[in-house]
Amino acid sequence: MTTHGTVEATARPAGRPRSAKAEKAIIDATLDLMGEGVGISELSIEAIATRAGVGKTTIYRRWSNKEDLVVDALAALKAPLPPLPGTSVREDLICYLDAIRQESRHPRLRCVMHLAQSEYERHPRLAERFHEVAIEPRRRTLRAVLQRGIDNGELRPGLNVEIAMAAIVGTMIWLNRWQAVSAEEPPGSSAADVVDELLRGFGANPGA
Repeated sequence: MTTHGTVEATARPAGRPRSAKAEKAIIDATLDLMGEGVGISELSIEAIATRAGVGKTTIYRRWSNKEDLVVDALAALKAPLPPLPGTSVREDLICYLDAIRQESRHPRLRCVMHLAQSEYERHPRLAERFHEVAIEPRRRTLRAVLQRGIDNGELRPGLNVEIAMAAIVGTMIWLNRWQAVSAEEPPGSSAADVVDELLRGFGANPGA
């Protein structure tokens, strides 16, 4: 079970004892190549092995195929979320969104994730696995925060949690993309600003 955004390792075949140094080199090589614009379809185990300075057999001892390796490489870009304060829905949401915003500011992450997402239709299994190991754990965390708020009266009864999650994350993603294009931060776009605005609709007394 994963918590607060940690990811589960993709299942790998049994083999020799793993070298953390070799695994890091392989993951870094995969991300470096993708960061240089090599698409998933064009990415090869041979090129990854050459860049990492390892043999192809070293890779295949750890990953049974290229897609599993790419999933783990993409998941490595998603750092675990920090522990949420747990003091209030507002504070937890601000902490959650701050972590997402800081993560999205890394050029390497933006470049690699954009490239990967553009190929998800061609690699549906990869997209499904990435969602499972990197995205869904975060969604569970956010869902739990909102449900706790409903249960303790901080949020209004009957709040559609899935739509609320989409509004929270979607708003921050849109603002981050605006900033990436315009090179300036939109006014009133801090995590606290976003949360306070949305809580006017989510709260126990909407509009208050």
